[in-house]
Amino acid sequence: MIADSLFNQRSYKEAMEIYQVNYQLGIYSPSMLLKMAFIAEGIGDKESASLYLSKYYDLNPNPQTITKIKSLTGQNELVGYEVSDGMRFVLLLVEYKEIIVGTFALFLIISLIFLWARGNKLIEARFYWPSVILISLIFLLNNFLKGPNTGLVTGSPTYIVSKPSAGGELVDRVEPGHRVKIRASKDVWYEVEWKDQIAYIKKEKVTRL
Repeated sequence: MIADSLFNQRSYKEAMEIYQVNYQLGIYSPSMLLKMAFIAEGIGDKESASLYLSKYYDLNPNPQTITKIKSLTGQNELVGYEVSDGMRFVLLLVEYKEIIVGTFALFLIISLIFLWARGNKLIEARFYWPSVILISLIFLLNNFLKGPNTGLVTGSPTYIVSKPSAGGELVDRVEPGHRVKIRASKDVWYEVEWKDQIAYIKKEKVTRL
């Protein structure tokens, strides 16, 4: 990859330009996100470095990443980085989604070729079930297998309130680095999950991951 070659040659600015284009297109890997975080931190852009590390954490949850984000944001404790075993499994599937879908597609092609080759000789429905199941799995994976809809708090300070209005009761006042699970969008507000309760944050204070 050209960007990786530029990174290895320490042409960080040129590499970052390519990485950012790929990132906007949704084409990235854990390795690429780490390199982007490294470059961003090197130029003093701690907010972007935290953003890339937070996205990296979605793909590879580990305590070292949280420690680094704490260092970048100056936080002693961070909220929103808890990952259950079930979510780890989902994240693993999301990371290898293209490979899984590609494998199922290959089996589907083989199944269809088999049906075509046998022609009218296959009367029983059981011969068609593998193709039906594979089509269903590919559809489900492409349309419903997605990572968590999360956002990184980037505004300082950020006020978390009980209602999507200026008159909402203050729930918490936080600094950048925390993560929230975004449930819905309402005008200039995000409805989020914060410490096991529903709350609201202004969109300008959160960057979606």
